[in-house]
Amino acid sequence: MRFRSFWVVLLCVCLAITLVAAGCGGGKKEAPTHGTEAPKEPVKIGGIFDLTGATADVGVPYQQGAKAYFDYVNSQGGIDGREVKLIDIDYAYDKTKAVEVYNKLVKQDKVAAILGWGTGDTEALKQIIATDKIPYISGSYSEGLLNVAECPYNFLIAASYSDQARIALKWAKDNWKGAGKPKVAFVYNDTPFGKSPIDDAKKYATEIGFEVVADEVVDLQALDATSQVLDMKRKKADFAIIQGTSNLTATVLKDAKKNGLATKFIGLNWAADEKVVKLAQDAAEGYIGVIPFAFPTDNVPGLAAINDYLASKGQKLEDQTQKFVQGWASAMIMLEGVKLAGDEVTGEAIKEGLETLSEFETGGLAGPVTFTADSHRGIEKVRLAEVKNGKFEYLTDLFGYK
Repeated sequence: MRFRSFWVVLLCVCLAITLVAAGCGGGKKEAPTHGTEAPKEPVKIGGIFDLTGATADVGVPYQQGAKAYFDYVNSQGGIDGREVKLIDIDYAYDKTKAVEVYNKLVKQDKVAAILGWGTGDTEALKQIIATDKIPYISGSYSEGLLNVAECPYNFLIAASYSDQARIALKWAKDNWKGAGKPKVAFVYNDTPFGKSPIDDAKKYATEIGFEVVADEVVDLQALDATSQVLDMKRKKADFAIIQGTSNLTATVLKDAKKNGLATKFIGLNWAADEKVVKLAQDAAEGYIGVIPFAFPTDNVPGLAAINDYLASKGQKLEDQTQKFVQGWASAMIMLEGVKLAGDEVTGEAIKEGLETLSEFETGGLAGPVTFTADSHRGIEKVRLAEVKNGKFEYLTDLFGYK
């Protein structure tokens, strides 16, 4: 009897030791095999930017704004807990290099979509983009990218260059105080970007009662435009529409002032920002810009997130330019498409997500954007602003030419 009791006691002691060891972590604990998921792979988006080429004056702040938005989204936990990764490359405004960069991003890096840049390269890639099913939001707002049958994966998040020119002309005609037909000249660079809106603008100008008097071709990096300015003076152009970037525009404005032109200059999107005013100084007074995106000094709610993000990096919103805001807004709209794509983030799913956007609000950073399966013309309206005392002041609210 005592023998059996001994074994019972010994068995109980061993069981107790085993339980204590397990409870105190003395044994290896197995990870649960249910209710957990492996971390999701990052969503990779490509970036083709001009940081060192002919349009780097506006390309650099645009790229900085786009990169900042990706960083901001990741700091907020990503999209549904998934990191968004921007793989960006400088193509130096070289159309041939753009194709090489595109192929690397798509074939090697396996990006799901791309933030692109120039008109020439975006138009050169549009058939490949369609074949590869890569949603593409670029810094080009060329009317030639709006044929959905030919460019089913290209999206414009601002009024096309042609629409911008038409709106500028409508405003000029409505505010014309002189006698007879107003005379208009077109100032642009000899690139697909520069020439993109010119034919459409000339046609519209003639339709609404302008006399088209001059084509003035100025290089994007020109330091002198005296001959073009004097030609406009001889032809007595009342208005001139500029399709260029900050550097070109400042050169034209300075030479116009130097040579006593009375012509009223109106610049499209890339020709209108704070850098124009900084470079041209008092020659920029009275210059009018087509403004699709907010300035950092505007009172719009969308700037709060930019301000907070920059503050977290020890930077200030007032030190940025409108082109930074433009890059941020472009990335915001692209990543909204990613968000709407769901769990399987493919080019087709992002495209479908973008095509559900209806009056999508960026907090005033851009106009409300709408895409459908039949139209990737996100918006047809802009505001106009005039330089007064060294700063752009709005002349209009958002409006279109129709």
